[in-house]
This record gives sequence, structure tokens and C-alpha cells, in this order.
Amino acid sequence: MDAIYSEAGSPGQGIGRHISRGESVEAEINSFIAKRHNDRIAGEGERLPEELWMEPERRHNTRRREENRLAWCEYHQELAERLRAVEGHQDRCYHEPQLRGG
Repeated sequence: MDAIYSEAGSPGQGIGRHISRGESVEAEINSFIAKRHNDRIAGEGERLPEELWMEPERRHNTRRREENRLAWCEYHQELAERLRAVEGHQDRCYHEPQLRGG
């Protein structure tokens, strides 16, 4: 076992090097995020947290209303076709007594 440690150094020796690299990358990412946030605030102004979820909610509700409107239009068009078919059948029954069963 001592041979393994002597070749690689003491256990845990390289851990500090890997952690410091991760911390520097994390600092770069945080800096990038902060810069993008500051640029957005400078260009658009500060947004309230409620506004952040309100816009997608509005888009969702608009899309849902449009889907419902189209579904109702389709329902009423199909209903009108069925009523026209029934009306046509009733007209034929009135004018053709054999269809009435008499």
C-alpha cells in the first residue's frame, strides 16, 4: 500500500488543486450572470417578480382561449350540419307520405 501512495503522493494531495479550479470557474459564471443581469436592467429596467411569471401566464391564457374558441366554432358548425340534415329529413317526410310510415 505504501507503494501506491509514494507514486501518487500523499492521499488527497491533488484535491485542493481541483477544488480551486472549480471555484474559479464558478466565480467566472457568477460574474457572467451578474454582468448579463446588470446589462438587462440598464436596457429594460428592473422587473418585479410578479411580472416575470405574468407574461408567460398571459400567453398561456391567450392560447387556451383561442383553442377553446376554435373548439366551440367547430362544435357549432357540426351542430348546424346535423340540424340541417334533420330538417332535410323532416321536409322529405312531410312531402313524401311513404317516409312517414303512412
